[in-house]
Amino acid sequence: MPGSVVLQRALVIWAVLAVVAVINGIIRNAWLEPALGEGRAHVLSTLALCALIFLVALASIAWIGPASLLQAALVGVFWVALTLTFEFLAGHFVFGHPWSRLLADYNLLRGRIWILVPIATYLAPRWAFRLRGM
Repeated sequence: MPGSVVLQRALVIWAVLAVVAVINGIIRNAWLEPALGEGRAHVLSTLALCALIFLVALASIAWIGPASLLQAALVGVFWVALTLTFEFLAGHFVFGHPWSRLLADYNLLRGRIWILVPIATYLAPRWAFRLRGM
């Protein structure tokens, strides 16, 4: 497991990612959905968030400081665990969304590609680690 400093810094950057995701959702609801419709807005918003996750990881990976590709991968696992915990627990218990609504965004057969967000969240620290030549 990564050292405590790496995990603390990864937690700080995850909080940044959470703010980015919330802003992304606000933009989707306020501007993209009215202009493009819900389905297209979902796809565009999801792809934009994946790109932003990668950019944040690229900008912050040196500061987070994983010592190896394995540690970078563990940062990704940590981020995904935090993301899914927040998404489902806050979504259900704070925002009152039923479990079925929360799970619906993962239904690829209905054009819902939200699964790309946890995948990007996992992969971003590894890709950033490699691109930064760490």
